[in-house]
Amino acid sequence: MPKQTHAQQLATRFAKLGYNDIAPASRHAVKRLLLDYLGVALAGSQSESGVIARRFAREQGALASKAGAQLIGDNAKSSMATTAFANAISSHSIELDDIDVLALFHFSPPVYSSALAVADATKANGKQLVTALAAGCEMMERVSRAANNSLRNRAFHTTPTCGVFGATIAASKILKLNAEKITNALGMAGAQAAGLMEMYGPSMQKRFNPGPTARNGVTAALMAQLGFTGADTIFEGERGFLKAFTDKNFPGKLVEGINKPFELLIEFKPYSCARPIHNAIDCALAVRKMPGFDANKVKSIAFTRHPDWALYHQNKAPRTYHEAQVSLPFSVAVAFLEGQALLKQYSDRNIRNAKVKQLSNATTIAVDAKLPRGVSCKMVATMTDGRKFTSQIDYPKGSIQNPMNDQELLAKFTSLASPVIGAKRAAALADAVMNIEKCADVSKLLALAAKK
Repeated sequence: MPKQTHAQQLATRFAKLGYNDIAPASRHAVKRLLLDYLGVALAGSQSESGVIARRFAREQGALASKAGAQLIGDNAKSSMATTAFANAISSHSIELDDIDVLALFHFSPPVYSSALAVADATKANGKQLVTALAAGCEMMERVSRAANNSLRNRAFHTTPTCGVFGATIAASKILKLNAEKITNALGMAGAQAAGLMEMYGPSMQKRFNPGPTARNGVTAALMAQLGFTGADTIFEGERGFLKAFTDKNFPGKLVEGINKPFELLIEFKPYSCARPIHNAIDCALAVRKMPGFDANKVKSIAFTRHPDWALYHQNKAPRTYHEAQVSLPFSVAVAFLEGQALLKQYSDRNIRNAKVKQLSNATTIAVDAKLPRGVSCKMVATMTDGRKFTSQIDYPKGSIQNPMNDQELLAKFTSLASPVIGAKRAAALADAVMNIEKCADVSKLLALAAKK
């Protein structure tokens, strides 16, 4: 019997994966992320990019039947693929979505958007959804381990390029595809993999990237369900995904420990900006609390960052909140002045604020290869009188080592969801999520995420 390809091995694993095969800790991690995803997507659905994405989906779904899927933060439905597209954009529109431990990608925009759209339309139950979400996240993590850092260094955005495989697996699990059809779906997923790091700037480009990914994952699974076939050598083939997207790769990581329980390591964001900036914000907040510190008397702010991220996020003069959310100098400035870096801090008012501009311009960033982690950050704030305040953060708030607890995550969800759907419905949605195993029909849960 010929050796199975990587896609075939993965398809076999995920076809067999059941709810009871997922460790309780991973189930809880999936539920926590579902709560976080819905809160972020609800808030993001009201952002400029979220509004446009919902409008597109509404127009595409004008003739959709009642069997369509719910647009989060809206009162309309669209097709499964188009709903996944719009919800993925919404969930990535305010820079509060989850992150992996290496800050390379976001699980939920592609995987959760795909799974929820299909689960809604097919009236899947809660255990099916949890299983699909865990499987999709695992798939995405496996592809990232095999492809990074070469993939990112070649200017490909990890979330969409690796996420399409996770989105496909999640949708395939909801559709109950067998191993052969999952293999075909993975082939079609690879054919649609795309997404570039040319996304930082004043535009909405970064928000867009997970949209086609979630849509393509649903499309791949649905096409496979209908009998369309895809390349089973999509990963290791001479013209396959790894060859096309990387200069150096680790194909064995795709199937490493494939017969063992997979531990999901999901981190959460307390601040509304790019994850590698969070270390710098935590540095600023730590210094802000030190006796004698006065943000109005700061002369210079010197950062050293690990080489993995030192060249990113250096823009000192953002023009829009999109740019501000990927600006370390701006984020540190507002954290110094306002003691927070939430969505309201990334405002036109602060972009124009003279003191924010002054502190941003006082910021320098250098490389320090001796720092222990890719996102590690050290800050020295020098005052006008020569005093220095120093802080170093290796594990930011929300990381596995410095986690947000369930209560903190619920508070984040409530603050994001309540303005969109009301406090009563937000509380009901949170309760439904945390008891998702008992849910007989996911569409009833998602009905709570419709705009009030």
